[in-house]
Amino acid sequence: MINIKSLSFSYRKKKPLFQDLQLSLEAGHIYGLLGKNGAGKSTLLKQIAGLLFPDSGTCEVMGYSSANRQPSFLQEIFLVPEEFYLPKFSVQKYVNIYSPFYPNFDKAAFFRYLKEFNIPQDQQLTEMSYGQKKKVLISFALATNTKVLIMDEPTNGLDIPSKSQFRKVIASAVSDDKCIVISTHQVRDLDNLIDSIVIIDDHKIVFKEDIQTVTNKLSFRTVTRLEEIETVLFADSSLRGHNIITPNTGFDHNKVDMELLFNAVLSNQKPIQEIFN
Repeated sequence: MINIKSLSFSYRKKKPLFQDLQLSLEAGHIYGLLGKNGAGKSTLLKQIAGLLFPDSGTCEVMGYSSANRQPSFLQEIFLVPEEFYLPKFSVQKYVNIYSPFYPNFDKAAFFRYLKEFNIPQDQQLTEMSYGQKKKVLISFALATNTKVLIMDEPTNGLDIPSKSQFRKVIASAVSDDKCIVISTHQVRDLDNLIDSIVIIDDHKIVFKEDIQTVTNKLSFRTVTRLEEIETVLFADSSLRGHNIITPNTGFDHNKVDMELLFNAVLSNQKPIQEIFN
């Protein structure tokens, strides 16, 4: 579905952001793209969407070179950017103008998503709050039914109930022929939603595993005494105890703490990678 090979990219007069980056993403998955601020998450998404072009290497999506931005490619990919502009249109006019670009657009689904997000349908887009505008854009993105859906920090500006609703509508939209990539630094917003984790750091992909594999190989738990645990791969201590990651030697399948895993990969990368390799 998405194949990136030996991709290098730098902004003008700056050191390379990516060097020989490799990444392969398949249909039927919701990927969580994680990384520190400035790690290049947004840049990578723009490469996939064809809004930025590699200095070297290739980025192919559904067999297309994304940089060529062919019409048949554009009608099957949608990017929800972190920063966006919506025109001074009514919701209905916005749909009437932009939905024809997407052959599989489902107007009934769009208005159903708006209803679930509690968005008024008779209001001008420019009169809405930032959070309301974000929900309109997310609803439109889901209704396009494109094979590739990319979302950059989609939960920014959403309140807690809306974040819960976001997870619900995204989960309902996944299918075997779709690839959804969600970039965020608010890791907990993706809990119980994504099925594969991709972590970018130091100009390259440093971790890429599905949730099932992570739970097979790692155990996440909270303990009161670290010294009683034989092998601790990573620990985050607080007044309540120690949140730890250990090798899963007893085939104990527990919930992945993505924030803990993210911090572990960035700070103690080698031992984590050795377990998966």
